[in-house]
Amino acid sequence: MVRLFDRNMFIMLIAIMVGIVIITYFIADIQRRTQIDTLTVEHATQIVDITNKNQNFTDHFLQGSLTMDAAREQREISNYYFDFGLFWYQTALQQDNETYLGYCVMNCSQAMDNYLISYEKFEESKPYFLDALTFTDIEKYIEIIGYYLKFAEAGMNITLLRYDASKYLMYVAQNLSLGNTENASAMLSLFNETVVLYQGQVGAYDELKGQIDEYTFFDPIREPH
Repeated sequence: MVRLFDRNMFIMLIAIMVGIVIITYFIADIQRRTQIDTLTVEHATQIVDITNKNQNFTDHFLQGSLTMDAAREQREISNYYFDFGLFWYQTALQQDNETYLGYCVMNCSQAMDNYLISYEKFEESKPYFLDALTFTDIEKYIEIIGYYLKFAEAGMNITLLRYDASKYLMYVAQNLSLGNTENASAMLSLFNETVVLYQGQVGAYDELKGQIDEYTFFDPIREPH
């Protein structure tokens, strides 16, 4: 009877131990699955956040770049009119032809209108780049955005100087047409001073333009390395 009891007790103990092991396994499995689900949700959230940051960064950068490209193109158009205005002014002096002074005035006026548009585009590009900075902490991207901001500022400076130069040259031509040589001389002095200022700043603009054009911006590896 004792042996039978011992045997039954042993079987019960074995059953209890097996049950404990099975329950422990299921509890551990549930915990692991819960951890995996939690990590999956966290990683999915992180991926969404990273994707959103990258998309926002790219969107703002591209909008800034497109606006800046428009400013650069507008500046080239402005330069075209400015060069023609200067050409007709010099031709008018050489040939003593008042009609050519009229051509100078028209081209200078066109140059001024286009320089204003270019200036506004350069200025408009800056907020896009500043916003792009808030969506990245990658040093390389921060560096190139800095170049773009400096370039926009340089573009605004030289564009405004060329606007002033066009204005003074137009005033020179207008005053010569009216026979106001004294006023024309004063305006010519302002024109020459502005040209000197422009020449002193256009080098910085061209240097930044070269840095931006030669800079490899988008890295196929989006993580820092």
